[in-house]
Amino acid sequence: LIPLFLIIGSGGVGAGLYLMRLAMFNPDVSWDKKNNPEPWNKLSPSDQYKFYSVNVDYSKLKKDRPDF
Repeated sequence: LIPLFLIIGSGGVGAGLYLMRLAMFNPDVSWDKKNNPEPWNKLSPSDQYKFYSVNVDYSKLKKDRPDF
């Protein structure tokens, strides 16, 4: 039963760490409503906020939307 508890425990810890990463670094989540109520507007096209992206070089992307 020890390997079962280790696998289930590591899966739970991994899921918790991923949820913590989403809560802290995702631009859709705003913890500070006074200083930065819309953090998604301050992202540049070269910011990579996805966990994993296939065949996308974010440093070469250009801005194609207006500033608000």
